[in-house]
Amino acid sequence: MNTIGIQVLITLITYILFIAMAFWTVQEIHIERYIPLRAMPGKLLIVLVSIAIGYACSSFFLSVIFNIQNLMYLIK
Repeated sequence: MNTIGIQVLITLITYILFIAMAFWTVQEIHIERYIPLRAMPGKLLIVLVSIAIGYACSSFFLSVIFNIQNLMYLIK
């Protein structure tokens, strides 16, 4: 039961970290130069794109980590 709680905590932390990194990176692109956007829809687009990229990267990262953990069962 304790390991499930730790796994959930790690998952939530990685989601938040990867979404924050994606948000920071997407802001540096200055998307408003390429697509004429109004203020509020443009900011919403940046947030939604950041969430999508961050979630995808975090899911990949977690999948790799958990698969490496399960690889130990193949060795035993």
